[in-house]
Amino acid sequence: MSVNLVTEDDRRMSKDPSDIQGLTARPTQKFLRFQRPFTREVSQTLTIENNNTEPVAFKVKTTAPKSYCVRPNSGRIGAGESVDVQVLLQAMKEDNAVVHSKDKFLVQSVTVSTDKDFSNVSSIWQHVEQTSKSSIHEQKIKVEFLPAKTSTEQPASSAVNGVTSPEEEPPTYTSPTTAKFDTPAANRASPPDTTSPATETQEFNTSSPPATAQPKPANENILKAQLAEAKAQIEKLKDQLADQGLRQRKIGTTQGSTTSTGLQQQQPHQAAEFGVPLPAVAGLCFLSFLLAYIFF
Repeated sequence: MSVNLVTEDDRRMSKDPSDIQGLTARPTQKFLRFQRPFTREVSQTLTIENNNTEPVAFKVKTTAPKSYCVRPNSGRIGAGESVDVQVLLQAMKEDNAVVHSKDKFLVQSVTVSTDKDFSNVSSIWQHVEQTSKSSIHEQKIKVEFLPAKTSTEQPASSAVNGVTSPEEEPPTYTSPTTAKFDTPAANRASPPDTTSPATETQEFNTSSPPATAQPKPANENILKAQLAEAKAQIEKLKDQLADQGLRQRKIGTTQGSTTSTGLQQQQPHQAAEFGVPLPAVAGLCFLSFLLAYIFF
């Protein structure tokens, strides 16, 4: 049991065999070729085909998990189906930081029995590694860095690379961590650009109040006019109060004079009232006349 790995070289050969410098057969050694410049993210597509009659579980490992993102790095392929695996080379700070690549990929595959039900891919691999580790099929893929495209340069020959680069003992492979399947570092650096307009608007908002504070002189003039008007009203009220005080004083003096004259007029009446009433005088006269008449 094995799966078929289709790289970009295989796709070009299927379209035009002469494109790979006259190769008439697919090379036994598979390559993932990444074209410079590497100051940006570069991707390659690896197609995994299942030509078997049973489902297959696969897993992709690499010797440089910090430099690559593999999407997806594991999965399950039905019989006669295929899956495209995206291999992303992270952006480098310098294009010529690495001249020749020694990175490798390892594709592991195993047949999934239809009589066994597995909830996820990790449980499949856990079961296989515990029970039948020898049934795992492995295929190696090398990584090659190509120069930048020019009008005169031709792609390097895969046959030459296969001959001149001797087979090396594969180093220990490690699965790319799940954190590496997030957005690449080059894309993760982009959020500051999205947040910068907010800071610009904040700066614009903080600088805008001085423009609205320009009408202060007009406000001061209005306040001065209102203050002057209030002072004038206060003076007017003071004058009115003074006039009312004078009027009250005049009225008081006239009332005093009228009361004094009234008292003077009432005093004679009171003095007159203190004398003998006329009926009493008449009575006395009549009494004295009567007494004189009787006795004399």
